[in-house]
Amino acid sequence: MSQADLIFINMCKDILENGTSTEGEKVRPHWPDGTSAYTIKRFGVVNRYDLSKEFPIMTLRRTAIKSATDEMLWIWQRKSNNINDLNSHVWDEWADENGSIGKAYGYQMSVKHQYKEGMMDQVDRVIYDLKNNPFSRRILTNIYVHQDLHEMNLYPCAYSMTFNVTHKEGDEKLTLNAILNQRSQDVLAANNWNVVQYAVLVHMLAQVCDMQVGELVHVIADAHIYDRHVDFIKELISREPKPAPKFTLNPDVHDFYKFTPDDVKLEGYEFGEQIKNIPIAI
Repeated sequence: MSQADLIFINMCKDILENGTSTEGEKVRPHWPDGTSAYTIKRFGVVNRYDLSKEFPIMTLRRTAIKSATDEMLWIWQRKSNNINDLNSHVWDEWADENGSIGKAYGYQMSVKHQYKEGMMDQVDRVIYDLKNNPFSRRILTNIYVHQDLHEMNLYPCAYSMTFNVTHKEGDEKLTLNAILNQRSQDVLAANNWNVVQYAVLVHMLAQVCDMQVGELVHVIADAHIYDRHVDFIKELISREPKPAPKFTLNPDVHDFYKFTPDDVKLEGYEFGEQIKNIPIAI
């Protein structure tokens, strides 16, 4: 039985049973028909995934791991803010006529900063520190840059990754752990998508830096279920979870910038029926 499914089910039950509603409040999101998109929300949700034991992909329904990986690499590897560099249409509604989403996500990863060791962007800084100073407590990224918010077509939801390295007694390799901080999450549309993306990222960085994977801790400030998603969620969490699949990453790639979505594979991935026509709040 997939632990990722159990975590998801328990989180959703907690939101539905103990969450608070925004109905009647002033909210920014709305449905395509113009109606306000209200939510049931929980503050400060923390989910822990032990990547050394299981890859945290949902089996209640399919999560498209290659598409999720492509989007993560669009931000972290290609460092792009243009949807024309992405092989999906998730971001289309936030793009301008040239395909740009403004100074958001990949743009922030592309900005070089001055360090004692020279000019580097945030991704290269992470890789540098993991290789040269792995026990630093300062290995993190942040793309929620206030001075650029007015030029972002969408404020970043998953905005920060903090990496922490441990050395388990008896292990030859160091262990790479990470915390994903997210200010807001549409649980139905994005929860497992984001978890899968950043689990893949931890696997890739661990391989590049000759480490083994440890924990991914997902911290969500506002975990919410939209009013038009409640019935979808109730049906989804009533399903029977299946065993977690086996995750493999191409062992021949040791340069982060050489990875592609095809280097990610799942063996024995069984999943429930996909939920179609999910309305997305904008």
